[in-house]
Amino acid sequence: MSVRRLAPREVQPESFAFTAENLAWAEKTIAKFPPGRQASAVIPLLMRAQEQAGGWLSEPAMRLVGDMLGMAPIRVYEVATFYTQFQLQPVGKRAHIQVCGTTPCMLRGAGDLMKVCKSRIHEEPFHLSASGDLSWEEVECAGTCVNAPMIQVWKDVYEDLTPEDLEKILDAFERGEHPVPGPQNGRHTSAPVTGLRVLTAPELFDGSTVGQGAGLALAREAIAAKANGDAAPSAAPPAAAAAAPPAPPKSDPAPAAPPPAKAVEAAGEADKEKPKKPVAPPPGGKAADPKAE
Repeated sequence: MSVRRLAPREVQPESFAFTAENLAWAEKTIAKFPPGRQASAVIPLLMRAQEQAGGWLSEPAMRLVGDMLGMAPIRVYEVATFYTQFQLQPVGKRAHIQVCGTTPCMLRGAGDLMKVCKSRIHEEPFHLSASGDLSWEEVECAGTCVNAPMIQVWKDVYEDLTPEDLEKILDAFERGEHPVPGPQNGRHTSAPVTGLRVLTAPELFDGSTVGQGAGLALAREAIAAKANGDAAPSAAPPAAAAAAPPAPPKSDPAPAAPPPAKAVEAAGEADKEKPKKPVAPPPGGKAADPKAE
Protein backbone atom coordinates (compact mmCIF):
# COMPACT_ATOMS: atom_id res chain seq x y z
CA MET A 1 0.00 0.00 0.00
CA SER A 2 1.10 3.58 -0.50
CA VAL A 3 0.29 7.05 0.73
CA ARG A 4 -2.54 8.48 -1.34
CA ARG A 5 -1.72 11.97 -2.59
CA LEU A 6 -3.05 14.07 -5.45
CA ALA A 7 -1.11 13.97 -8.69
CA PRO A 8 1.64 16.58 -9.04
CA ARG A 9 0.63 19.95 -10.44
CA GLU A 10 2.37 19.41 -13.76
CA VAL A 11 0.11 16.41 -14.41
CA GLN A 12 -3.14 18.14 -13.45
CA PRO A 13 -5.32 19.57 -16.24
CA GLU A 14 -6.16 23.26 -16.12
CA SER A 15 -9.90 22.67 -15.78
CA PHE A 16 -12.66 20.07 -15.79
CA ALA A 17 -16.30 20.22 -16.84
CA PHE A 18 -18.96 17.54 -17.10
CA THR A 19 -20.31 16.75 -20.52
CA ALA A 20 -23.94 17.79 -21.10
CA GLU A 21 -25.08 14.20 -20.57
CA ASN A 22 -23.08 13.73 -17.37
CA LEU A 23 -24.16 17.13 -16.07
CA ALA A 24 -27.82 16.19 -16.47
CA TRP A 25 -27.13 12.90 -14.71
CA ALA A 26 -25.33 14.70 -11.88
CA GLU A 27 -28.19 17.15 -11.35
CA LYS A 28 -30.69 14.30 -11.24
CA THR A 29 -28.48 12.45 -8.73
CA ILE A 30 -28.17 15.47 -6.46
CA ALA A 31 -31.96 15.91 -6.51
CA LYS A 32 -32.38 12.48 -4.90
CA PHE A 33 -31.17 13.88 -1.57
CA PRO A 34 -33.19 16.18 0.72
CA PRO A 35 -32.25 19.85 1.11
CA GLY A 36 -29.09 20.26 3.13
CA ARG A 37 -27.91 16.71 2.33
CA GLN A 38 -26.56 17.26 -1.17
CA ALA A 39 -23.05 16.36 0.00
CA SER A 40 -24.24 12.74 0.16
CA ALA A 41 -23.91 12.68 -3.63
CA VAL A 42 -20.16 13.25 -3.52
CA ILE A 43 -19.14 9.64 -4.19
CA PRO A 44 -21.34 9.02 -7.26
CA LEU A 45 -20.36 12.39 -8.73
CA LEU A 46 -16.66 11.71 -8.21
CA MET A 47 -17.06 8.31 -9.83
CA ARG A 48 -18.76 9.82 -12.86
CA ALA A 49 -16.02 12.45 -13.13
CA GLN A 50 -13.35 9.75 -12.95
CA GLU A 51 -15.03 7.68 -15.66
CA GLN A 52 -15.33 10.72 -17.93
CA ALA A 53 -11.64 11.59 -17.45
CA GLY A 54 -10.37 8.18 -18.51
CA GLY A 55 -10.08 6.47 -15.14
CA TRP A 56 -8.51 9.00 -12.82
CA LEU A 57 -9.67 11.94 -10.72
CA SER A 58 -8.01 15.32 -11.12
CA GLU A 59 -8.02 18.21 -8.64
CA PRO A 60 -10.12 20.45 -10.95
CA ALA A 61 -12.72 17.66 -11.10
CA MET A 62 -12.79 17.47 -7.30
CA ARG A 63 -13.21 21.23 -7.03
CA LEU A 64 -16.06 21.20 -9.53
CA VAL A 65 -17.87 18.48 -7.59
CA GLY A 66 -17.33 20.43 -4.37
CA ASP A 67 -18.81 23.57 -5.92
CA MET A 68 -21.85 21.67 -7.15
CA LEU A 69 -22.48 20.21 -3.68
CA GLY A 70 -21.55 23.23 -1.57
CA MET A 71 -18.56 21.41 -0.06
CA ALA A 72 -15.18 22.86 0.84
CA PRO A 73 -12.45 21.41 -1.41
CA ILE A 74 -10.70 19.75 1.54
CA ARG A 75 -13.85 17.73 2.30
CA VAL A 76 -13.88 16.39 -1.24
CA TYR A 77 -10.16 15.62 -1.05
CA GLU A 78 -10.77 13.63 2.13
CA VAL A 79 -13.25 11.39 0.35
CA ALA A 80 -11.15 10.97 -2.78
CA THR A 81 -7.95 10.11 -0.93
CA PHE A 82 -9.69 7.65 1.43
CA TYR A 83 -11.27 5.27 -1.09
CA THR A 84 -8.99 3.26 -3.34
CA GLN A 85 -11.70 3.18 -6.01
CA PHE A 86 -10.61 6.73 -6.84
CA GLN A 87 -7.40 7.03 -8.83
CA LEU A 88 -5.48 10.22 -8.10
CA GLN A 89 -3.11 10.16 -11.06
CA PRO A 90 -3.28 8.95 -14.67
CA VAL A 91 -3.76 5.21 -15.09
CA GLY A 92 -3.65 2.81 -18.02
CA LYS A 93 -5.90 3.75 -20.92
CA ARG A 94 -7.32 0.23 -21.20
CA ALA A 95 -7.13 -1.14 -17.64
CA HIS A 96 -5.93 -0.36 -14.15
CA ILE A 97 -5.32 -3.59 -12.23
CA GLN A 98 -6.02 -3.56 -8.49
CA VAL A 99 -4.51 -6.65 -6.88
CA CYS A 100 -5.94 -7.54 -3.48
CA GLY A 101 -3.14 -8.07 -0.98
CA THR A 102 -5.12 -8.89 2.15
CA THR A 103 -4.42 -12.13 4.05
CA PRO A 104 -6.88 -14.52 2.28
CA CYS A 105 -5.64 -13.48 -1.16
CA MET A 106 -1.99 -13.58 -0.07
CA LEU A 107 -2.47 -17.11 1.25
CA ARG A 108 -3.98 -18.12 -2.09
CA GLY A 109 -1.33 -16.66 -4.36
CA ALA A 110 -1.73 -12.87 -4.63
CA GLY A 111 2.04 -12.52 -4.49
CA ASP A 112 2.32 -14.44 -7.76
CA LEU A 113 -0.27 -12.14 -9.35
CA MET A 114 1.83 -9.12 -8.34
CA LYS A 115 4.86 -10.71 -9.98
CA VAL A 116 2.89 -10.89 -13.23
CA CYS A 117 1.98 -7.20 -12.93
CA LYS A 118 5.59 -6.27 -12.26
CA SER A 119 6.85 -8.18 -15.29
CA ARG A 120 4.02 -7.20 -17.66
CA ILE A 121 3.29 -3.62 -16.60
CA HIS A 122 5.95 -2.01 -14.40
CA GLU A 123 8.15 -2.97 -11.50
CA GLU A 124 6.51 -0.32 -9.33
CA PRO A 125 2.79 0.30 -8.86
CA PHE A 126 1.11 3.45 -10.22
CA HIS A 127 3.35 3.47 -13.27
CA LEU A 128 2.09 3.02 -16.82
CA SER A 129 3.18 0.18 -19.04
CA ALA A 130 5.39 0.99 -22.02
CA SER A 131 2.33 1.30 -24.25
CA GLY A 132 0.42 3.35 -21.66
CA ASP A 133 -2.45 0.85 -21.79
CA LEU A 134 -2.04 -0.77 -18.36
CA SER A 135 -1.19 0.17 -14.78
CA TRP A 136 -1.50 -1.62 -11.44
CA GLU A 137 -1.53 -1.24 -7.68
CA GLU A 138 -2.02 -3.29 -4.52
CA VAL A 139 -5.21 -2.68 -2.53
CA GLU A 140 -6.66 -3.97 0.70
CA CYS A 141 -9.67 -6.32 0.67
CA ALA A 142 -11.85 -5.92 -2.40
CA GLY A 143 -14.49 -8.12 -0.77
CA THR A 144 -14.32 -11.49 -2.54
CA CYS A 145 -12.21 -13.35 0.00
CA VAL A 146 -14.01 -16.66 -0.57
CA ASN A 147 -12.83 -16.65 -4.21
CA ALA A 148 -9.27 -15.54 -3.52
CA PRO A 149 -6.99 -14.51 -5.11
CA MET A 150 -8.61 -11.78 -7.15
CA ILE A 151 -8.13 -8.49 -8.95
CA GLN A 152 -10.47 -5.60 -9.65
CA VAL A 153 -10.52 -3.66 -12.91
CA TRP A 154 -12.80 -0.64 -12.82
CA LYS A 155 -16.15 -2.03 -11.62
CA ASP A 156 -15.44 -5.68 -12.39
CA VAL A 157 -13.72 -8.34 -10.31
CA TYR A 158 -11.83 -11.39 -11.59
CA GLU A 159 -11.59 -14.20 -9.07
CA ASP A 160 -9.99 -17.61 -8.47
CA LEU A 161 -6.96 -16.50 -10.46
CA THR A 162 -3.73 -18.21 -11.34
CA PRO A 163 -0.78 -16.34 -12.87
CA GLU A 164 -1.71 -17.88 -16.21
CA ASP A 165 -5.27 -16.59 -15.89
CA LEU A 166 -4.00 -13.08 -15.20
CA GLU A 167 -1.69 -13.22 -18.23
CA LYS A 168 -4.69 -14.03 -20.45
CA ILE A 169 -6.76 -11.22 -18.88
CA LEU A 170 -3.98 -8.70 -19.51
CA ASP A 171 -3.64 -9.91 -23.10
CA ALA A 172 -7.36 -9.38 -23.63
CA PHE A 173 -7.30 -5.85 -22.23
CA GLU A 174 -4.32 -4.94 -24.39
CA ARG A 175 -6.26 -6.12 -27.45
CA GLY A 176 -9.07 -3.78 -26.46
CA GLU A 177 -11.37 -6.59 -25.37
CA HIS A 178 -13.40 -6.89 -22.18
CA PRO A 179 -12.71 -10.24 -20.46
CA VAL A 180 -15.65 -11.95 -18.78
CA PRO A 181 -15.49 -11.08 -15.05
CA GLY A 182 -16.12 -13.41 -12.15
CA PRO A 183 -14.45 -16.71 -11.17
CA GLN A 184 -11.98 -17.95 -13.75
CA ASN A 185 -12.00 -21.62 -12.72
CA GLY A 186 -15.57 -22.54 -13.63
CA ARG A 187 -16.99 -21.87 -10.19
CA HIS A 188 -20.54 -20.47 -10.13
CA THR A 189 -20.41 -17.25 -8.06
CA SER A 190 -19.18 -18.44 -4.64
CA ALA A 191 -20.49 -22.01 -4.83
CA PRO A 192 -18.16 -24.87 -3.84
CA VAL A 193 -15.62 -25.46 -6.56
CA THR A 194 -16.36 -29.21 -6.27
CA GLY A 195 -20.02 -28.64 -7.12
CA LEU A 196 -23.12 -29.07 -4.99
CA ARG A 197 -23.16 -31.98 -2.56
CA VAL A 198 -26.36 -31.25 -0.63
CA LEU A 199 -29.86 -30.05 -1.59
CA THR A 200 -29.44 -31.52 -5.05
CA ALA A 201 -32.93 -33.08 -5.45
CA PRO A 202 -34.70 -31.45 -8.44
CA GLU A 203 -38.07 -31.30 -6.65
CA LEU A 204 -36.60 -28.80 -4.22
CA PHE A 205 -36.32 -26.25 -7.02
CA ASP A 206 -38.96 -27.11 -9.65
CA GLY A 207 -41.95 -26.07 -7.52
CA SER A 208 -43.49 -29.53 -7.30
CA THR A 209 -43.41 -29.53 -3.49
CA VAL A 210 -45.00 -26.12 -3.08
CA GLY A 211 -48.38 -26.25 -1.33
CA GLN A 212 -48.15 -29.88 -0.25
CA GLY A 213 -48.04 -29.27 3.51
CA ALA A 214 -50.79 -30.53 5.86
CA GLY A 215 -51.42 -27.03 7.19
CA LEU A 216 -52.17 -25.69 3.73
CA ALA A 217 -54.52 -28.64 3.06
CA LEU A 218 -56.52 -27.83 6.22
CA ALA A 219 -56.72 -24.16 5.25
CA ARG A 220 -58.08 -25.07 1.82
CA GLU A 221 -60.70 -27.34 3.39
CA ALA A 222 -61.79 -24.56 5.77
CA ILE A 223 -62.13 -22.08 2.91
CA ALA A 224 -64.16 -24.55 0.84
CA ALA A 225 -66.42 -25.39 3.80
CA LYS A 226 -67.09 -21.71 4.51
CA ALA A 227 -67.96 -21.12 0.87
CA ASN A 228 -70.44 -24.03 0.93
CA GLY A 229 -71.92 -23.11 4.34
CA ASP A 230 -70.76 -26.38 5.87
CA ALA A 231 -69.32 -26.85 9.32
CA ALA A 232 -65.66 -26.12 9.63
CA PRO A 233 -63.52 -29.23 9.22
CA SER A 234 -61.85 -30.80 12.15
CA ALA A 235 -58.54 -29.37 13.11
CA ALA A 236 -57.10 -32.86 13.20
CA PRO A 237 -54.49 -33.45 10.53
CA PRO A 238 -55.42 -35.56 7.50
CA ALA A 239 -54.89 -39.29 7.63
CA ALA A 240 -51.93 -38.97 5.34
CA ALA A 241 -50.12 -36.93 7.93
CA ALA A 242 -47.62 -38.90 9.94
CA ALA A 243 -48.51 -39.72 13.55
CA ALA A 244 -46.87 -37.66 16.18
CA PRO A 245 -43.68 -39.26 17.42
CA PRO A 246 -43.69 -40.55 21.00
CA ALA A 247 -42.49 -38.23 23.69
CA PRO A 248 -38.81 -38.60 24.36
CA PRO A 249 -37.90 -40.35 27.62
CA LYS A 250 -37.32 -38.12 30.56
CA SER A 251 -33.72 -37.50 31.28
CA ASP A 252 -32.16 -38.11 34.63
CA PRO A 253 -32.83 -35.38 37.17
CA ALA A 254 -30.31 -32.62 37.31
CA PRO A 255 -27.58 -33.21 39.90
CA ALA A 256 -27.88 -31.35 43.14
CA ALA A 257 -26.12 -28.05 43.31
CA PRO A 258 -22.66 -28.33 44.88
CA PRO A 259 -22.37 -26.99 48.42
CA PRO A 260 -21.19 -23.39 48.67
CA ALA A 261 -17.54 -22.79 49.20
CA LYS A 262 -16.39 -22.03 52.74
CA ALA A 263 -15.42 -18.50 51.77
CA VAL A 264 -18.95 -17.86 50.49
CA GLU A 265 -20.45 -19.25 53.71
CA ALA A 266 -18.17 -17.07 55.84
CA ALA A 267 -19.16 -13.97 53.85
CA GLY A 268 -22.84 -14.81 54.38
CA GLU A 269 -22.44 -15.20 58.11
CA ALA A 270 -20.58 -11.88 58.30
CA ASP A 271 -23.44 -10.15 56.48
CA LYS A 272 -25.92 -11.54 59.01
CA GLU A 273 -23.93 -10.11 61.94
CA LYS A 274 -23.75 -6.58 60.46
CA PRO A 275 -26.13 -4.08 62.13
CA LYS A 276 -29.00 -2.93 60.01
CA LYS A 277 -28.72 0.53 58.50
CA PRO A 278 -30.94 3.13 60.21
CA VAL A 279 -33.98 4.26 58.28
CA ALA A 280 -34.22 8.02 57.74
CA PRO A 281 -37.36 9.52 59.35
CA PRO A 282 -40.01 10.90 57.04
CA PRO A 283 -40.07 14.67 56.58
CA GLY A 284 -41.74 16.37 59.56
CA GLY A 285 -42.25 13.22 61.59
CA LYS A 286 -40.59 10.47 63.56
CA ALA A 287 -39.37 7.24 62.12
CA ALA A 288 -41.98 4.51 62.16
CA ASP A 289 -41.44 1.76 64.69
CA PRO A 290 -41.33 -1.53 62.77
CA LYS A 291 -42.57 -3.34 65.93
CA ALA A 292 -45.71 -1.18 66.14
CA GLU A 293 -47.45 -3.09 63.39
